[in-house]
Amino acid sequence: MVIYPAIDLYGGKAVRLYKGDYAQMTVYRDSPAQAAEEFAAAGATHIHLVDLEGAKTGKPENAGVIRDILARTDLFSQAGGGVRSRETIASYLDLGVDRVILGTAAVTDPRFLESAAAKYGEKIALGVDLKDGFVAIKGWTETSAITAEAFFRRAVDLGIRTVICTDISRDGAMQGTNRELYRDLSQKFPLDIIASGGVSSLEDIKALRGLGLHGAIIGKAYYQGAIDLKEAVEAAK
Repeated sequence: MVIYPAIDLYGGKAVRLYKGDYAQMTVYRDSPAQAAEEFAAAGATHIHLVDLEGAKTGKPENAGVIRDILARTDLFSQAGGGVRSRETIASYLDLGVDRVILGTAAVTDPRFLESAAAKYGEKIALGVDLKDGFVAIKGWTETSAITAEAFFRRAVDLGIRTVICTDISRDGAMQGTNRELYRDLSQKFPLDIIASGGVSSLEDIKALRGLGLHGAIIGKAYYQGAIDLKEAVEAAK
């Protein structure tokens, strides 16, 4: 299993939200690129980047910061936030991002999702953010009428390989990850599932690895010192 330490970007800084609430934001690093260098030094090979401003506005707002991060590390990168067009996908890939995450537009614009999957294949991933069993959109500010299982089935039908699944109720809450959710989804769907939200201990990581998940995203637990990243990388192997 792969560990994806996360950098959520807002105003050019590395921040974390509590349960997706923009009013409950904590700044953890003034230099996101420095945080990325810390990840690499601890043995991480991958990184998860989210443009929180872009998620709300519908266009990338932190491209310069992402470019700086990629210039200063050799980490495999996946990035999203505000990806609502094929032009935006191309702009992220031009920055050097390895895989682009589709969120809101994948839910609200099925034709866009279909065309993006056809054109970019494994260079895109779906970001499936769940609130009470339904897919949330627009930076978690709205909840759609689409269930988790319906969206996962659509991903399989379109040949999408990677899905980043976040349980919003656990995100930033340091209450542990939703193991039952990931067990259920991993048994039902032939996808590379990356768990996100509430991964706050080595026990969480070992449990997710045992479920056969592709990866796990670590955010607040790292920044607050609850998880040693080097130990997490080793536990995931």
